[in-house]
Amino acid sequence: MKAILQRVLSASVTVDQELVSSIGRGVLVFAAVAPGDTEKEAESLAAKVLKLKLWDDENGGRWKKNVQDIDGEVLCVSQFTLLASTKKGSKPDFHGAMGGEDAKRLYQYFHRKVQEGYKADRVKDGVFQAMMQVALVNDGPVTIELSAHPKQDNDGRKTKAGE
Repeated sequence: MKAILQRVLSASVTVDQELVSSIGRGVLVFAAVAPGDTEKEAESLAAKVLKLKLWDDENGGRWKKNVQDIDGEVLCVSQFTLLASTKKGSKPDFHGAMGGEDAKRLYQYFHRKVQEGYKADRVKDGVFQAMMQVALVNDGPVTIELSAHPKQDNDGRKTKAGE
């Protein structure tokens, strides 16, 4: 799994001109599921999202507080395009993203793990596979890339954990 986190003052998701979710100060998380990803990667990524220290403390200490420490909010948005590649020409290829119901199930599991690790009412969601308009006021700007990958063998091929 891969995620892009943006520290925000506010963020929202609109689908078909209807506001679906909005947050105030916190983190906007764009998350993508790759083939071979499992619940283990979803759990790992959810924990990283909640633990990442993106805010300063009251004494001027830099990068000391996470979203929970500031009682912030989290907005998760599924975005398979994070796993696009452009190996041939300029047209993106999306074979690096898991498709269909498996991706939906694992993304929803990730979202649920973020909720369970924090306060469910402080964690919002977009709409899986919808054309979404995402609005945000980036704070900083601060943008961080995170990943959680299944174990790979020496050839770079994904293997099941423990193989």
